[in-house]
Amino acid sequence: MNLHLKNPLVIFDLETTGISLSNDRIIEYSFVKVLPDGNKEVRTQRINPTIPIPEESSLIHGIYDEDVANEPTFAEVAQELAAWLEGCDLGGFNIIKFDLPILVEEFLRAGVDFDIKNRKIIDIQRLFHMMEKRNLSAAYKFYCAKNLDNAHSAEADTLATLEILEAQVARYADSPVTDNMGHEIGRFANDMQVLHDLSFSRKVDLAGRLVYNHKGEIVFNFGKHRGKPVTQVLQQEPSYYDWMMRGDFTRDTKRRLTEIRLQNFGNK
Repeated sequence: MNLHLKNPLVIFDLETTGISLSNDRIIEYSFVKVLPDGNKEVRTQRINPTIPIPEESSLIHGIYDEDVANEPTFAEVAQELAAWLEGCDLGGFNIIKFDLPILVEEFLRAGVDFDIKNRKIIDIQRLFHMMEKRNLSAAYKFYCAKNLDNAHSAEADTLATLEILEAQVARYADSPVTDNMGHEIGRFANDMQVLHDLSFSRKVDLAGRLVYNHKGEIVFNFGKHRGKPVTQVLQQEPSYYDWMMRGDFTRDTKRRLTEIRLQNFGNK
């Protein structure tokens, strides 16, 4: 079905150095401009972020420092890109939480006042979640073909959750499980260790501030040391431990960090 458009609609996606809206940078963008007459224009460009790309990010999108070393910076393309986007509404998947704030931040960093106040913003992920609910009642209906009566009653919710797990095990037995890049990361099985590994993934602490990288090393998953091994940071910058102990982090995160510190450095 053709979209009914008054203004051109630009659907876009970004690849970035990380997930910090204020600190991370764009390393690739792709825009598809859909014109009211149905014609489309595609614009894709890699960008030199001027900061290193963490290995953890490169493993996700496959773009490394050397791939963008000779590409233009965002500041070099900002004026011309803003002109190309002039008068366009904007759309994408999860753009309100991530892609759009990153894009606007890059424009402002480059001294370009890219305003969205007069643009329509279409977030396809939000529409997806509105129309295809992803709550417990929807899962119970999908997997068990039953309506969840007394939803938000602790016992009803708990019993429904158990039924859903049993249905998942039956439905997905020995099915491959892939990550967002389509790489197989395991197979679904009626085995609690397997399901734990799929559920808890790379996390070390519950808040996900500390994670395992592809080498099995525990690395920081936030801030200026994102992607760096925790032991390396604690050795080179011991005060970082004290900063985290005083900071607004969960007790579980602080406990896990302390365990790592004691295991590797004792009571130093």
